[in-house]
Amino acid sequence: MEIEELVKKIDAKSLREEAKKRDIPTRCVTKLNLAKALPSDVVEELAKKSGK
Repeated sequence: MEIEELVKKIDAKSLREEAKKRDIPTRCVTKLNLAKALPSDVVEELAKKSGK
């Protein structure tokens, strides 16, 4: 699945929490940019958890 499709399923709060765990800046960053900065397996796992 493409990263854009996965990001649509994930809420911003979950993405920000994962980014903060990995010391990725989260201020003024879009969901798509956060997802690109995170490892792909983390993004896929968040998409599965969201259930959308």
